[in-house]
Amino acid sequence: MDKIKIILDCDTGHDDAIALMIAAKHPQIDLLGITVVNGNAPLPNTLINTLNVVQRLNLDVKVYGGMDRPLVRERLNAPNIHGDSGLDGPVFAPLQKKAEDKHAVLYLIDTLMNSDGDITLVPVGPLTNIAMAMRLQPAICQKIKRISLMGGAYGLGNISPAAEFNFLADPEAADIVFRSGVDIVMMGLDITNTALATLEVIERMEALNNEAGKLFGEIMRYTLKTQHDCYDLEAGPVHDVLAVSYLVRPDLFEMKPMNVQIDIDHGISYGRSVADYYHCTGLKENALVGISLKRDEFWDFVEETLKRY
Repeated sequence: MDKIKIILDCDTGHDDAIALMIAAKHPQIDLLGITVVNGNAPLPNTLINTLNVVQRLNLDVKVYGGMDRPLVRERLNAPNIHGDSGLDGPVFAPLQKKAEDKHAVLYLIDTLMNSDGDITLVPVGPLTNIAMAMRLQPAICQKIKRISLMGGAYGLGNISPAAEFNFLADPEAADIVFRSGVDIVMMGLDITNTALATLEVIERMEALNNEAGKLFGEIMRYTLKTQHDCYDLEAGPVHDVLAVSYLVRPDLFEMKPMNVQIDIDHGISYGRSVADYYHCTGLKENALVGISLKRDEFWDFVEETLKRY
């Protein structure tokens, strides 16, 4: 079976790091490159966080820095969840690995335009890099096989009553992506908030006794407190991991096709993903939206992948 070629686009905080770990080692995934964006923390931080994870796990993958601000709105970050660095908790050795000189948006355009239309984009942060690439070279939309993203919600938001963080961090970018015509898989809060890395899960991964299991523990132990304090969750969800996992284990998910539009009106619902769950509008479905997750089998999948380190 041919490997699934992906580019991971992230704003590396805690769950992004776990998604990176899965994408880099799953035998059915060919991780072509990693692009980084402002989001959980400012771009200089998210870029350093990404490089630290890649270096610590001795991964052979190139990292490209991208957009350091949203398309229209002011910057939005999440220190309340991810700490001032964007990845508080783990301790990394002095950083030796460097980012590539090419800008992430140009890397996306060049790689996609030179492809056979067989590359899946996996954005798990604000969609600024992806939207900017689409605006700069619209022809890439015909070259993208699929976009599997983490963002949005058909229910409640987590950064406003209406909006999920990634989409509110750049609503105009999300709007561009959802109107692009590309096949979209959307893993929103409705499903990702069920993928909780409880203390039991953390200890299970730490018991692997390898560098990935150790790093998993350092990362997700930090979120036990922040997610409880902010959202009254018993543990930190690994939101972004679901966007990667779906590509190789779609059987773990219940999905529903919907029409999804992004509110860019700058009112109280700014950044909301307005999902037509009951098909009230009659508008064409433009996204396959995650509804529920087989959690036990999901954690089996994560463990089996981390064993490969």
